[in-house]
Amino acid sequence: MSGVLPSQRIAEMVASNQIAGTRKVTKAQIQPASLDLRLGRTAWRVRASFLTGAGERVSDRLREFEMHRVDLTDGAVLEKGCVYVVPLIESLALPADVQAVANAKSSTGRLDLLTRTITDGGTEFDRIAPGYHGPLYAEICPRSFSVLVRPGMRLNQIRFRDNQAVLDDAALRALHDETPLVDGDAVIDDGLGFSVDLRLPDTTLVGYRAKPHTGVIDLDNIDHYNPSEYWEEVHSDNGKIILDPGAFYILVSREAVTIPPEYAAEMAPFLAMVGEFRVHYAGFFDPGFGWAKAGGAGSRGVLEVRCHEAPFVLEHGQVVGRLIYERMAALPEQLYGADIASNYQGQGLKLSKHFKAPA
Repeated sequence: MSGVLPSQRIAEMVASNQIAGTRKVTKAQIQPASLDLRLGRTAWRVRASFLTGAGERVSDRLREFEMHRVDLTDGAVLEKGCVYVVPLIESLALPADVQAVANAKSSTGRLDLLTRTITDGGTEFDRIAPGYHGPLYAEICPRSFSVLVRPGMRLNQIRFRDNQAVLDDAALRALHDETPLVDGDAVIDDGLGFSVDLRLPDTTLVGYRAKPHTGVIDLDNIDHYNPSEYWEEVHSDNGKIILDPGAFYILVSREAVTIPPEYAAEMAPFLAMVGEFRVHYAGFFDPGFGWAKAGGAGSRGVLEVRCHEAPFVLEHGQVVGRLIYERMAALPEQLYGADIASNYQGQGLKLSKHFKAPA
């Protein structure tokens, strides 16, 4: 059956060396419908972001753009506003009928840590052609906070597909009728639309805005940092906020979303003609996200929002993005929130796992 490969198929790919590594791939890296990728030991500071290009190798392009190298062995700081390329521990030898797509992990996106995967011969970020044989690299650009990283850290993840199995709007409506995908009316138009919630119950707090001058965040420190040292609270008593150009915000979707076990989802790129801002599409939505039997009962989507050239008024209920649902090639043996440690099951407005919960 075509579709997104589940955890057990990913384990088979590891066992058959279709997924390999300079260090053994661990069970902890395998998620319900994706594999976490690990940083290697060296970061190249480069002059600019780049795509490899057809027929080219990343290693050759690094010689062209390299400024200096950073040894990550004992931990090193990747500075805000700089671009780095880090070879990943994992490499691929994909079958001819299997393609892959990569994305930043949820916690990575919530830190405004732009992380994209590049490959030899690649002409797109995060897209890996069927049958690809070769190394993987992470391009990392911290945009709001400088971060301390070490080898083995997992900033991005990869999902494998045996052909495409995207649900069209008719199939999505039928699925919603059978198993409600949101807790209200479903806006279905080239995917499942979701909107921003700027009227949270019993509070005027609707989000957070990254402070411009902060300390370093050690990505190994969980439930550690005081949010007030890194974030300003965003309040609204009228269901509206004004986004400032260049600022980064954490907001939350109005809809509580459900991903049934037989499906996976991905946040689609935001359409620029709707407004002068972008909703960062950091992560995948795994099978079981928000599913009641996996402890979810509907989970809000956290929105990572960056405004562009002009101040922009964002209003409660405004549609800001869409989820694309795909069929799984098989039911995964583990579900998000049920069989693995999942930081964001049942979430509402929530910062990344590195920050203490507000008092």
